Amino acid sequence: MARRWGILLALLALTMGTALAATSASASVPGTSGFRPGGPVHLVTGQQAALAGGIRHQAQSTNWSGYAATTGTYTSVSASWTEPAGTCKSGDQYSSFWVGLDGYNSSSVEQTGSDVDCSGRTPKYYAWYEMYPNPSVDYSSTVKPGDHFNASVTYTGSNTFSLAIADTTRGWSHTITGTLAGAARSSAEVVVEAPCCTASGGILPLADFGTVSITGAEANGAAFGDAGGVTQIVMIDNNGRDKDTVSSLSGKENFTATWLRSN
Repeated sequence: MARRWGILLALLALTMGTALAATSASASVPGTSGFRPGGPVHLVTGQQAALAGGIRHQAQSTNWSGYAATTGTYTSVSASWTEPAGTCKSGDQYSSFWVGLDGYNSSSVEQTGSDVDCSGRTPKYYAWYEMYPNPSVDYSSTVKPGDHFNASVTYTGSNTFSLAIADTTRGWSHTITGTLAGAARSSAEVVVEAPCCTASGGILPLADFGTVSITGAEANGAAFGDAGGVTQIVMIDNNGRDKDTVSSLSGKENFTATWLRSN
């Protein structure tokens, strides 16, 4: 994936055959001006592990945590979550929560979600979509901690995707249609992310989001745990320490992630 910055790039012509129709506009995000867009998941290791809920594989990543289905062809993914409150003490930090197709073992990502970012001591909340490698687009609709989100990404045929997100607490929703030639549709994921990239290409610090609860996760219209080849992803820092914890899948559809450290 994933959540990309490069706000100035949003004004450039879309590349890689992508044509997007949307009513939203890009918005400024703290500390991101001039950052270079990154790539999909940054995997470190993967190992077989007997996990609860029928999950048989675990991977480590420097930028993703959550769950990915990786052994089929995926046409839809959806989930719900409650926007967590950010604890901001100093510096610019970022946490993204999203659903998407691709990015685990391919070079594109079609995704939509929300953020809690820190600009010094001030938390910033907003929702967005992205058809990576094109830059993300931020919605101007108000987001507050405690808001309930439903989000989905659906392949509708002919290289076309529908990306939908709704804040049911505030009563707004956005659906955009994007076309992307050559998308593999080789993975579906529900992810908490420390976005990329710093000026040197590194992962941005993970904002303290406390705990986020993901519910009703589905892929191809079925419970995520039944999607095939499901991998639990654990986010780690450069020293191999967990940056957050990811619970097992409850009911094959629900899990929590809890922040541990920024770097």
